[in-house]
Amino acid sequence: MTLLTPTIQSATIDWFGFGAAILLIELTPGPNMAWLAGLTLTDGKRAGLAATVGIAIGLALNAALAALGLAALIALDHSLQHILRWAGAAFMLVLAVLSWRDGNVDVARPVAAQRNFGAGIVLNLLNPKAFLLFILVVPPFLSGGKLAISQALTLAGISVSIATAVHLVIVAMAAQGHSWVSSARRTQLVRRVMALVMVCVAAWFLLE
Repeated sequence: MTLLTPTIQSATIDWFGFGAAILLIELTPGPNMAWLAGLTLTDGKRAGLAATVGIAIGLALNAALAALGLAALIALDHSLQHILRWAGAAFMLVLAVLSWRDGNVDVARPVAAQRNFGAGIVLNLLNPKAFLLFILVVPPFLSGGKLAISQALTLAGISVSIATAVHLVIVAMAAQGHSWVSSARRTQLVRRVMALVMVCVAAWFLLE
């Protein structure tokens, strides 16, 4: 069973409604928002931008997999949802440990940027909510026919673009406060607070 299958008669899509729904979803607090804000506050704009690019790639891969029908499979198989949820929570706990440890050391910026880029990709590939986005959000904005692969990829592009725009705004806002935590003592404090936030995000993965 797959929601997104090629068909001769393509569906009619309410593009504006879909874009508005995605914007509302992205403005709802979630793991990406919390992680980006705390990361940029402690490590600066460069770290936040690296993470934003990673998140965008992770979301794009999610959307492509959804177009191939993986999202429908995950929606039907609760065991896969649980595996992704627990893996995502475990990954956030790893990030929490690293953030707590970084409070005691001066992490090299290139190393931190690479880590944040990779973490952005992995975090979104392990988020079942991202996989199920098309299953839950797309159908209300379709009428007539079935969703073609080309349409699905276009919707994916819109979704990733809106999410990335919101994330860039978050990074820009959080970067304004980076100078306030530039002292070693404040950076250590905020990084450890960020570690606790990541633990809360891990719990969010499990309890959502």
